[in-house]
Amino acid sequence: MTTAPSGVPHPSPPPSHPLRTIRDIRESLPEDQRRHFDAELADTEIDALPEMLHRWVTLSNDGFEGFLLSRPFEGLEFGVRSYDEQTDAE
Repeated sequence: MTTAPSGVPHPSPPPSHPLRTIRDIRESLPEDQRRHFDAELADTEIDALPEMLHRWVTLSNDGFEGFLLSRPFEGLEFGVRSYDEQTDAE
């Protein structure tokens, strides 16, 4: 728990991601991305390692693939412009 400036305790936020080890990060990636991860990991300097790992955690946990697979465009009509239905105001 942390304490706000007003003195009211607030629960600590949950960890931003469940990935804790390099193996966790690697296993969360699709096979084609694992090769890129391994190559970048091998070439990354020790001082830059935390930033590199954070970037890969963010990429593996961003939910974009799930968003695309959830059919977010279902029901949309492509090629229709929103102003096609408007009447001429002039």
